[in-house]
Amino acid sequence: MFGNHGKVVMAYLNENKVESQDLEKKLYDEYFGAYGLAVKLLYKQIPIGADPLGPENILAFTTGTLVGTPAITGNRFTVSAKSPLTGTWGDANCGGKFGPALKFSGYDGVFVYGSSDSPTYIYIEDEKVKLLDAEELWGLDTTETEDYLKKKHGTDVEIACIGPSGEKLSLIAAVIHDKGRAAGRSGLGAVMGSKKLKAIVVKGTKDVPLANPEKAKELRKKWVADLLSKPSTKKFTKYGTIDHVASSTYSNDAPVRNWAGVGLRDFPTVDKISDDNLLKFEFKKYACWKCPLACGGYYKVEEGPFKIEETHKPEYETCGMFGPNLLNDNPESLILINDICNRAGVDTISTGATVGFAIECYENGLITEKETDGIKLEWGNAELIVNLTRKICFKEGNFGKIFGNGVRVASEKIAGSEDFAVHINGQELPAHDPKFGPGWGTYYMVDATPGKHTQGCQNSYENGNGIAGLDLPKLEKYVYTGKGEVGARTHNLFHTLHCLGLCRFALFRMNVNVWVDFLNAVTGESYTLEQLEYLGARIGALRQMFNTREGLQVTEFKIPGRAYGYPPLNDGPLKDITVDIKLQMKEFYQSQKWDTQTGKPTLERLKELDLEDFIN
Repeated sequence: MFGNHGKVVMAYLNENKVESQDLEKKLYDEYFGAYGLAVKLLYKQIPIGADPLGPENILAFTTGTLVGTPAITGNRFTVSAKSPLTGTWGDANCGGKFGPALKFSGYDGVFVYGSSDSPTYIYIEDEKVKLLDAEELWGLDTTETEDYLKKKHGTDVEIACIGPSGEKLSLIAAVIHDKGRAAGRSGLGAVMGSKKLKAIVVKGTKDVPLANPEKAKELRKKWVADLLSKPSTKKFTKYGTIDHVASSTYSNDAPVRNWAGVGLRDFPTVDKISDDNLLKFEFKKYACWKCPLACGGYYKVEEGPFKIEETHKPEYETCGMFGPNLLNDNPESLILINDICNRAGVDTISTGATVGFAIECYENGLITEKETDGIKLEWGNAELIVNLTRKICFKEGNFGKIFGNGVRVASEKIAGSEDFAVHINGQELPAHDPKFGPGWGTYYMVDATPGKHTQGCQNSYENGNGIAGLDLPKLEKYVYTGKGEVGARTHNLFHTLHCLGLCRFALFRMNVNVWVDFLNAVTGESYTLEQLEYLGARIGALRQMFNTREGLQVTEFKIPGRAYGYPPLNDGPLKDITVDIKLQMKEFYQSQKWDTQTGKPTLERLKELDLEDFIN
């Protein structure tokens, strides 16, 4: 078996037992890894109706076939489970070094069953696995946890852990790695907390088996040179994702004033948090394992109320949700907020959205200083926003109790707040507006993990770029019909690419056939692009079926009117735009051969995809 070891860890916390399980090669041939392997194994093991925070839920940490290989950006790992935030299939993706380290330990993944009676962590070293006591770790933030575990086990271990937010079962809790890489979405840190699992620690020295190592190395040498020669790559390497915080506010792609505002009209000082102004605080670059892009960075603020000695750079989503979304133009506060969220172990997207929701509720008299612990809420007050972030992250005071589980739970407690609650079935929307890129709206609604911005790329064909090597028609941005094929096919292909363990920032900058070449060099197989689309369609259908078997009416999930222009904005670059989300969804379902009324893959489609065993 090439590209994988064919082994995963099964940790049964209720029995205080761990064991190694061999997996068939066919599983890897058809699901590769990441959430593909996870959904295949968990679909029939997680009982229908299982409590996401109960012992019946299963938590999976999985790598992909190209992780730890010469394939460019083969460094991602995925966390999967039934989401406590949405009740749907939940997965979250993370970079850094944990994925390759897990692979080098001789395992392709870790599956966690049951719940422990007391805090515990999993320690893996070259196929040796132990459950160890984490009583002394419980209550520590993620940075303190990593420092403790590296002091105990050596600086060469890699760690995925939760902070106080996960321990307190916050529905917006994340899994944190390397003190600032986050598997942020779906509330999976709360699942980890419900199992009393503080961390997974890995160390390994084993090679990933390659069918044709020389070919894989040749491909890497060739395509790294090609990637780094591109002007867009040079800019991205300099700035990373902060390269478009200001420009996305100009265009109104970034939400402004909890999605109700207009770019420069309501936030004219956005240039204070531009790429260059944020980059001033960087003192060292950060790269995920063997990544030539090195888009991350280490930041520090040397003086003032937001002083901090060292932390990870805040990425675009964090800056968008705590910047224009809250009318906050203070760059130092964004850096500190990012550190607070990372240490607590929360999703910055959900946290920024929750702060914006709270401010608007206060502004409209739906909550008072009784609910805010005596604090007067207002837009753009950096010190206030930092304070509210801490309260959410650590569930402090009345405010933390009301808002510490995200927007939906808070909205259910606050009468008349529905119009201000920007989420889809519980998951807060990221900092990309479907009125700017209608494709965002499609995937926010149709993906099995709702409200995610990292699935598919219909919007790439709407903005004229497309995906090199994938011959699909250019789309008119604001013509809503005729997009189903592009939406479905890119969704399917990107399922496979994500399940191989690749980074989206490289995927957009290279010809997709390069990944086919890498896969074949690593595995010794003869995959084609068409096969990868087909296998991605299987993975996507199985994720969707997980939701429909739960009785979820996925086609009836609500997208907030603000997110698609109902009513439309009366000013700015997105003035008078209302996206026909329903039509886009319908044509996506038709192209996938999913029932347009229920969202469920049709019997015909399941037979085409060889998924008859999952018919329910």
